[in-house]
Amino acid sequence: MCGIFGYIGKGKNVPQLVLAGLKSLEYRGYDSWGIASLDKQGRIRIKKKTGKIGENNVETLPDNGMALGHTRWATHGGVTVANAHPHLDCSGKITVIHNGIIENYLELKKPLIKKGHIFRSETDTEVAVHLIEDILADHKKNSVKTVKEDFAESVRLAFKKMSGLNAIIVMEAGSQVFVAAKNGSPLTIGRGTVQNEENLLASDAHAILPFTRDLYFMEDDEVVTVGRKEITVRKLADGTKKQIKFQQVNWQIREEVKGKFTHFMLKEIYDQIKVLQSVASADKVELSKLAALIAKSYGTYMIGCGTAAYACLAGTYIFSKIAKKHVNFSIASEFGYLLDFLTKQSLVIGLSQSGETIDLLDSLKKAKEKGATIVALVNVLGSSLYRLSDHKLLLQAGSEKAVVSTKAFTAKLAYLMMLAYILAGKAELGKNYLLKAVQAVEAILKSDFQQKIINLAQKLASRQHIYLIGRGISYPIALESALKIKEASYIHAEGFAGGELKHGVIALIEKNTPCIGFLPNDESYNDTLSGLMEMKSRGGMIIGVSFRHHEIFDEYLPVSDCGIASAIPNAVAGQLLGYYLTVQKGVDPDKPRNLAKSVTVK
Repeated sequence: MCGIFGYIGKGKNVPQLVLAGLKSLEYRGYDSWGIASLDKQGRIRIKKKTGKIGENNVETLPDNGMALGHTRWATHGGVTVANAHPHLDCSGKITVIHNGIIENYLELKKPLIKKGHIFRSETDTEVAVHLIEDILADHKKNSVKTVKEDFAESVRLAFKKMSGLNAIIVMEAGSQVFVAAKNGSPLTIGRGTVQNEENLLASDAHAILPFTRDLYFMEDDEVVTVGRKEITVRKLADGTKKQIKFQQVNWQIREEVKGKFTHFMLKEIYDQIKVLQSVASADKVELSKLAALIAKSYGTYMIGCGTAAYACLAGTYIFSKIAKKHVNFSIASEFGYLLDFLTKQSLVIGLSQSGETIDLLDSLKKAKEKGATIVALVNVLGSSLYRLSDHKLLLQAGSEKAVVSTKAFTAKLAYLMMLAYILAGKAELGKNYLLKAVQAVEAILKSDFQQKIINLAQKLASRQHIYLIGRGISYPIALESALKIKEASYIHAEGFAGGELKHGVIALIEKNTPCIGFLPNDESYNDTLSGLMEMKSRGGMIIGVSFRHHEIFDEYLPVSDCGIASAIPNAVAGQLLGYYLTVQKGVDPDKPRNLAKSVTVK
């Protein structure tokens, strides 16, 4: 969702440094952006725009050693310059950037309007800056504190009044410090070198790493004052100082480039060959530890959102089929309503690419409070999920720049398969099946198969609806493939369990309706084929994704049989179709409208 970044120090062209920081946060998704800096007279100057950052320069902004910036993904108010952050108070002396949703903003806004505060946007965020202004004005009347202390205390008191999961960075003209606060939304402090007298704040740690590797990941209900030579953390509740410990991280930053590929989405589809090979050859020590946790737990639950949720659902079939183990699944946003049965013997596995998905983190925190053991399957080292979990398994799929997730999904499937095979005492068999899946994916990525996909995409690009069915492990593959199609190409696509066809969906099938069926070489084949025949009898255009051709197929996408691991190449076929549909429609698959890579608000 939103990305926030602040820099204070001796760096040259600080607004440009902040712009670079915002570019490193672009992958989170955004529709507008803005930067605020101080001029030599200590006045705040702001530049805001809608659309992509691109190669915009901010040289018109003053460079006085302090600036903050924001990428906005609209939740309250449309995509306009007025609604973009940073926001100013009435006096123009305080500015704020914000990630999250202030749930009680209307309740806070009404008394501020009565006091004469003038609002210039439709956002919930603007309430924060006016609330700080109002509290600060009261403080100054009777205060014996310094300007900086009054400012910090006003931010603390204002943030305490805000409901919801939020993070803010605030700058006041003349104070020469940032004051930031966090509850729920991620915020990291970077401690720079003494020589440069610089410190940083950002929603993602990797945005800070080009400057320093000395990091502190803020905890919930903390407020921090950050100056050139000062970092003071206080408790939100009462303002008392906290002793904190910075950690030196040695993560490697690898800047992903498209290379020969037109889009990151296509590159990341191709990356899956190496990712799967890596999982197949991964050290089994950590996997064995996690398998042991699953074996001894009294109830194992897998939760995730979106693509990760479908990986979890696939995992239930994987553990049942391979390890004869019942593992439960819930969409993470719903798991919070199903926690009553959790005990200290429960195991909850959270799956996420970013490790910052707020619904997942919120549910896991509640599960942890109930005493459950938390395991993370996550792609981002040092993410909130990584730090929250008792045990973690890094996907090591490499950075995903495209908003549409591809390689992280198949990495999750691959690791879940290896866990299940280890649990069953058949690790080598699992490795062999994964290597067969690698060969199947390699075949899919060859030019002749891709030409089939391109030809199919040309036929389907003008269609309004596409329906996908599968049974068993192919059911979540149908769901995931439908997601790739709709989020990238904006075509309505619906995946569902083949057995549900006659319970409503068949009413939507008419002449030439595209109907895609996933038919691996397993016990679901005949039943799925029967469902496709019913769709064909209503005039449906039947597209078979299978290890063998059948006469009812109007279009056929051949995928090699590799046992239960066939789910992986089947998913890749769905990804490619989503990609080429997007290309046919002239849409940017890396940055689809209205979508964010990291969903950090509810």
